[in-house]
Amino acid sequence: MTPLILRLDISGTPVTWLPWQNAVSLYCRNMVGWTAGDETFTLRGGTNRKSGFRSIVAINSIIAVKRSGNYKHTYRTIPPLTNRELFLRDAHMCMYCGSRHKEGALTRDHVLPISRGGIDRWSNVVAACRSCNTHKGNRTPEEARMSLLAIPYVPNWAEYLALSNRKILADQMGFLKSQFSGRPMPFHNQ
Repeated sequence: MTPLILRLDISGTPVTWLPWQNAVSLYCRNMVGWTAGDETFTLRGGTNRKSGFRSIVAINSIIAVKRSGNYKHTYRTIPPLTNRELFLRDAHMCMYCGSRHKEGALTRDHVLPISRGGIDRWSNVVAACRSCNTHKGNRTPEEARMSLLAIPYVPNWAEYLALSNRKILADQMGFLKSQFSGRPMPFHNQ
């Protein structure tokens, strides 16, 4: 099974993960500007009746896509906030007591509660075990006398792509790491 392909814009900025079928389409439409990475996948198609040759397309694990007239720069600068990526960002660790949990035992805690003007965004949320979240309640960490083990932050797009894919190839991870912000990132391919 071919893993997801890392799509970059022509300048080398990570954009998204692509299924191999979409990557093949980009190759066939001559929209791949350049490639990177050590991994290449050879895909075989049907046989041409006239020539008798079987179609073969080799795709790289990392591809940069040329801009075309109808292509818009659609990726975001702030990644979407989901519990899955939040818990991965925080290494499945409660940011109050430091215990590690499976995804189902964690909750999203708003450092400044929404009812008190907090916003549901990366810089105001942390992973918390149910016990700590219940204890904190509708208070700030200071009011609840609970220290945060780490300050919540917004992952950049490359960090988000690394968090959002469970099966990243070594060359893809190496490329993404070169784009990281310099903060230590907990990665657990589960």
